[in-house]
Amino acid sequence: MEENTWLDYVAALGSVATPILVIALSAIGWRVKAGIERRIELEDQLRQDRIDIYNKILEPFVILLTSDAAWSQDRKNKNKNKEQFAQEKMLSLEYRECGFKMSLVGSDAVVKAYNNLMQYFYAANDNPQATVGHDTTKEMLELLGSFLLEIRRSMGNETTQLDHWDMCEWWMSDARILRDGETVA
Repeated sequence: MEENTWLDYVAALGSVATPILVIALSAIGWRVKAGIERRIELEDQLRQDRIDIYNKILEPFVILLTSDAAWSQDRKNKNKNKEQFAQEKMLSLEYRECGFKMSLVGSDAVVKAYNNLMQYFYAANDNPQATVGHDTTKEMLELLGSFLLEIRRSMGNETTQLDHWDMCEWWMSDARILRDGETVA
């Protein structure tokens, strides 16, 4: 009878350990895969939540930036002042709730851009005389464009080459005039 060598023992141990190792690695792989899938699912849900919140936050700005002709053509808006309507939306409890939600789920840059925009409006309301002589339209549009740009980045366009003026050009005919430093009456 032959004497077993240490190589025989290693081979025997390997044949027993291999199935155990394969099962363990498969379990670890399955757990990692499940974790990644869960993270992707949560990110998709967060993305949808962000879209809903961003749409609600942007609604008063959309109203304010709608042309008077387009506003008056919509039957729902008959005899409604769009500035007053937008202001009422911004002061509503629902709008405040959306602001709180956005501060929880929005990216840091989106929250900061929104804060800057709202602080501009608060300062303008608190001290209307302070804005006399300033090009308030240009300032407000820069802040709104920055807010839109940060939303764009947070929705997956992190490497966008657009700037805050590019975010305004499609809906504002005077955007290039304002960007280049000319004032609009």
